[in-house]
Amino acid sequence: MRSSEPGADLASPADADDWVSRVVAVVESIPAGCALSYGGVAALLGSRSSRGVGKVMAQAGHDLPWWRVIRASGHPPEGHEQRALEMYRVEGTPLRWSRTGTWRVDLSAAEWRP
Repeated sequence: MRSSEPGADLASPADADDWVSRVVAVVESIPAGCALSYGGVAALLGSRSSRGVGKVMAQAGHDLPWWRVIRASGHPPEGHEQRALEMYRVEGTPLRWSRTGTWRVDLSAAEWRP
């Protein structure tokens, strides 16, 4: 783990638990129809560790609105595209479609700004 990532220099497991709980709190607060990049979640927590957010999402994301946390390109988590698209349609999340039929979240329109 690089020292710039949360957890690299944590003094105790309680510190790691605090990072997880803070990431979870941000993800749970993203409203339906909105999204944040992994880096956007980290930035709200005063961090630059998008990878740290990704690690939390990989471990705890199944209990969260995971489809609202996307890659900076606007693409959903890899391997979950179809389920995410279903959720975006239900929630009315703004999408951008290419001529070839590929899509991504329109982050300029969907980005949550608390």
